[in-house]
Amino acid sequence: MPAFVEFGGMGQVIAVAVFTVLAVISPGPDFVMVLRNSYRHGRGAGLSTAAGIALGVQVHVAYTLLGVTLFLVRAPQLLTGVKLLGAAYLVYLGIGTARAGIRVPEAEAREPAAPRPAASFRTGFLCNALNPKTMLFVMSTFTQVVAPGSPLPLAVSFGLFMSAAHLAWFSLVAVFLTRPVFRTALLRRQQVLERVIGCVLIGLGVALAVSNLS
Repeated sequence: MPAFVEFGGMGQVIAVAVFTVLAVISPGPDFVMVLRNSYRHGRGAGLSTAAGIALGVQVHVAYTLLGVTLFLVRAPQLLTGVKLLGAAYLVYLGIGTARAGIRVPEAEAREPAAPRPAASFRTGFLCNALNPKTMLFVMSTFTQVVAPGSPLPLAVSFGLFMSAAHLAWFSLVAVFLTRPVFRTALLRRQQVLERVIGCVLIGLGVALAVSNLS
């Protein structure tokens, strides 16, 4: 039985919306990926990453609307598999980023060749879609306003709001970080920054792998 959103009161809707926005702007893997792609490859790559993240949110929204999220939560082995896959992806990205930092000559400002927009989009999408914590966040948020029998368009609208919040925030981050004054400063510290970002991604992956999602 699909779960639908029931807007029982405007105050409740506003509270959930504010909670969603606060969760979106909290630093995490998505933020690190937008930072990484924006300063390395430019505004287009950052915006493509933001768009991929926004679409990744819709994967979790679809899980919730179809009731699959609840099934995953009640199937520990399957949820653990999703968790480890997401953790492995973060560690993989972290190792690649850290290795890139080692290859960069110290104090040399260098702009790496920009990848195709599809590559940045895919990175953002996978980073979000493979994060079980985002899945559980979407489910827990929906349950605050979801009730059987509520209109499907309202549920879809709330899911789109979640994606729009991600897209808006991370697009702002990408635009801010790619302003010439900031990007030039970041590129001049590329060696250190690549290593730091790589270590952060690896740390986030390890933390996700050992986390208890129950």
